[in-house]
Amino acid sequence: MKRIGFIPLRKGSRGILNKNKRKMVGRPLFTWVLGEAIFSDLDAVYIYTDDQDVIDFVNKEYQWTPKVKALMRGKINATDTASTESAILEFCQKIDYDFDDFCLLQATSPFTTKSDINACLDKLNADYDSALTVVNTHRFLWNSNGKPINYNPLKRPRRQEFEGLLVENGAVYTITKEALNKYQNRLGVKVGLVRMPEESLLEIDSESDWIVVEQLLINRQKTMKKLERITHLILDVDGVFTDGTITCIKDGEHSKNFDMRDGMGLEILREFGVEVMVMTSEQSELVAKRMQKLKIEHVFLGVKDKYTLLRHIISDNNISINNVVYVGDDVNDLANICSVGWSLTPNNATDVVKTHADIVLSKNSGAGAIREACQFILNYNKRFPQNKNE
Repeated sequence: MKRIGFIPLRKGSRGILNKNKRKMVGRPLFTWVLGEAIFSDLDAVYIYTDDQDVIDFVNKEYQWTPKVKALMRGKINATDTASTESAILEFCQKIDYDFDDFCLLQATSPFTTKSDINACLDKLNADYDSALTVVNTHRFLWNSNGKPINYNPLKRPRRQEFEGLLVENGAVYTITKEALNKYQNRLGVKVGLVRMPEESLLEIDSESDWIVVEQLLINRQKTMKKLERITHLILDVDGVFTDGTITCIKDGEHSKNFDMRDGMGLEILREFGVEVMVMTSEQSELVAKRMQKLKIEHVFLGVKDKYTLLRHIISDNNISINNVVYVGDDVNDLANICSVGWSLTPNNATDVVKTHADIVLSKNSGAGAIREACQFILNYNKRFPQNKNE
């Protein structure tokens, strides 16, 4: 049984410029659903786009998983008037229908989770040839002639007594290969329903929509935090280890300043069983050498989608996201800042990160911030008695 995910992207966007690639909570919008697809029961996930920049990004960013693939979308099926079905059929022909179950995922639906995807996949059985996600809305609907559609206004029900209507939210569609071949459509004739939260009905068509959805995502990530023992510390580099500046010479070489006290703090922390990792968007040989000197084994360079890599690390180490402390300073750290058990940021971090971090340290980056973070972890972990086997 081969199950594949399909995420169609177009290079252009009418309402919001470069919407699919624009950073939502610090990461490209389309990576929210892509990340969930990676950790779902799908066997492969295809990004189908006419944007070479997206293809290059995907090919570079997700080398740690064989599940993600990027293919070029035909120009005729990437216009404003082209239907999603036309892109689906073009793609299926391109891969010679090499799948058993097909899952269409909407790139602009960041509330989609792996559980939603798996639930739609699980619907494909003897009873259903396809499935989709819906939202239960309790809105009272009227037609253009002033007639109520779903209630009697003379007997207006209370919200808690009103069943409401199920509305398609466009997030996830699944269908068997046989049904897709037969109906040439994302849905067959025996359709199963999977409910998603009401906020997933929001569409991102304007700047105000973007603001609302981003804040709801931030709130969702924060509400999942729980107090657990810290086992892993993950650090950004520029603006955390360093003050965020570099010194350049005419030949193009540059230098960074690191605080020796931070290195001692990390050494002490490791003695207490906390594993230290580094995750930075910069591809720097200088950083690699400094981390080698600090004996930090797990160093991830050139990372743009930090949140998906964070989840991979968590899965690979069989830990909870609440076991992690993350220290970052800029917008590309924001998803991790909002999601881990504890998020810390230097005193001179960007305002957006300081707004959402759990703790704003008293020290600046490159001037003792990491040492202060290490001391916080040591003090915090005293709440949790160590396992006798440790």
